[in-house]
Amino acid sequence: MSVTVKSASEIERMREAGRLLEIVHDELAKIIRPGISTWEIDHEGEKMIRSFGCTPNFLNYNGYPASICVSVNDEVVHGIPKKSRILKEGDIVSLDAGLIYKGFHSDAARTYGVGKISPEAQKLIDVTRESFFRGLEFAKAGNHLHEISAAIGNYAESFGYGVVRDMVGHGIGRALHEDPQIPNFAQKRRGIRLVPGMTLAIEPMIDAGTWEVEWLDDEWTVVTADGSLSAHYENTILITDGEPEILTLSH
Repeated sequence: MSVTVKSASEIERMREAGRLLEIVHDELAKIIRPGISTWEIDHEGEKMIRSFGCTPNFLNYNGYPASICVSVNDEVVHGIPKKSRILKEGDIVSLDAGLIYKGFHSDAARTYGVGKISPEAQKLIDVTRESFFRGLEFAKAGNHLHEISAAIGNYAESFGYGVVRDMVGHGIGRALHEDPQIPNFAQKRRGIRLVPGMTLAIEPMIDAGTWEVEWLDDEWTVVTADGSLSAHYENTILITDGEPEILTLSH
């Protein structure tokens, strides 16, 4: 495993990639409403990414056919946007997006309620987001990678939720997916020691029911095995000499 440590100039480019991706997410959040198609969300997201002079890094990645992964309700990740898929009141929708700025990638995901959602759905979204921040507390130089994993998983599981095991977070930089893999649940080993300059995409994927998942026939869309709701929250972060820096979240 070779984990890249970024130089000062590389970090600056990753900061900008993260800043621009945050704008994309903030703008897409404003158009989430009953009646919009998942295709429209993807279309607007790609248009915005290209308006910044950037490239959507998901488009054609291993054959994925869109720029924004739009996953609804029991879809965990990698939902394919469609004109026929219309969001309705009470749905929850996860948007996973990334872009390339001057050769460097950013990656972030958010889950939103569509219109008025159930208290149970809102709690799942909130706990998933908070589990990221519980993990982030351990994202410091000198700590070990799997301290992040355990903190995320222990928090989410304390609510009786299922923590997805088939997909994990990852390193990020010149490639969208770099070493190391970052599970969202406790590991038997401590994992690598974190050092300043590492850039990581930490992304809890949390299910209201079982952690087990299945792939649909499109070979992309991952759904919960029991049909329960799933939420996703992700940011690209930088390990520093002090507190971690979130590159895709400034507020």
